Amino acid sequence: MQTRTLPVAEARSLVIDTLIRCGTAPQNAASVAEALIGAELTGQYGHGLRRVPLYAGHVLSGRVDGHAAPRVRKTRPGTLLVDAMNGFAYPAMDLALAELPQMARENGIAMAGIGGSHHCGVAGLPVEALARQGCIAIFMANAPAAMAPWGGRRPIFGTDPIAFAAPLDGAEPVVVDISLSKVAKGKVMAAVQRGEPIPEGWALDADGNPTTDAAAAMKGTMVPMGEAKGTALAIMVEMLCAGLTGANFAYEAPSFFALEGDPMNTGQAILVIDATAMAPGATARFAELASQIEGMEGARLPGRRRQQIRRDLLTSGIEVDDSLYAEIEALGR
Repeated sequence: MQTRTLPVAEARSLVIDTLIRCGTAPQNAASVAEALIGAELTGQYGHGLRRVPLYAGHVLSGRVDGHAAPRVRKTRPGTLLVDAMNGFAYPAMDLALAELPQMARENGIAMAGIGGSHHCGVAGLPVEALARQGCIAIFMANAPAAMAPWGGRRPIFGTDPIAFAAPLDGAEPVVVDISLSKVAKGKVMAAVQRGEPIPEGWALDADGNPTTDAAAAMKGTMVPMGEAKGTALAIMVEMLCAGLTGANFAYEAPSFFALEGDPMNTGQAILVIDATAMAPGATARFAELASQIEGMEGARLPGRRRQQIRRDLLTSGIEVDDSLYAEIEALGR
C-alpha cells in the first residue's frame, strides 16, 4: 500500500478544506479538523483522517447540519446543557470546555450534558485538555447500538467510551481512555477500509459467532470489555449521556456508518472537578502515585504512549494511505 507523509498543518488544512467544500461552516470545519488531527497525533487512526469521507458524506446527505450553531444553557450553577443542533459533536464540546473550568473553580465541580450530537472521536482529548487547565475530568459518550447485554444477542449499547484525566505536578496529565467494547469499532472500520482481517475475540457476526471478517463484524456486535462488567458500565453511560440529556439511547440512534438517514442525536457527558477543591496538594499526590507506577519495571502510566506519539508526529508528520488521500481530495468536487 502506497502512503505519503503530510505535515500536521497540511493534514489539518486538508480536513478543513474538504469539509467546507462539502457544506460545512468554516468554524465548524476547523473544530472537526482539530479533533481528527488530534486523533491522528495520539495514534487513534480509526478516529482520524479515515473519518473524513464519512463525516463529509453525512454533511452532503443532510445527516449532519454542517452550519449548525450549538446552543448552551446553564440549568443550575454547576450544570450546562448543550444542544449540538444535529451538527458535529466537536463545536458543542468546544462550548462546554470553554465554560466548565471556570464553573468548576467557582463550585468545586461542574458538569455538561450534550444532546443532538454526533460521533465524538477520541474521548481522551477533551479530558486531557481540561487536565492541562488544572481540572480532573471525566468524559463519556453513547453511540449507536453495537454491543449486546451480556448473555443477550440484540445490540442495546454503543461501544460507549469513557475517559479520565488528572493534572500532575511537574508532568503531563495522566489520561485513561477506554472503550466499553474490547476494542473501539473505529478499528474494525479501519480494517474494512484496508481490506484486512481483525483478530478473533474483537467481534461477533450477525449470527452471534466469533469472526475475523471485519465486514461481518460491522454487521454484527462488538465483544464487551470485561464481559458482564463492560455492559454494566454501558448502562451508566447510557443513563448519563442519553437519559439525562434527552439524546437517543444507543438502540434508538441510527448507525454512524450509514451515509444517509436521520441525524444520530447521540449524547455526551463531561464532569469536571477543580483539583484544588478538597485536600491541598492533590496534584502533588497524583504525581506521587504516578511516579510509583512509572518507576516499576514493565509498567506504563496511561497517557504516556499517546503523548510520545504526539511529540513524534508533530516532528515527522502524519502518514496517510494514497488511496485515502485521493478519496478525501475528491469529496464534494
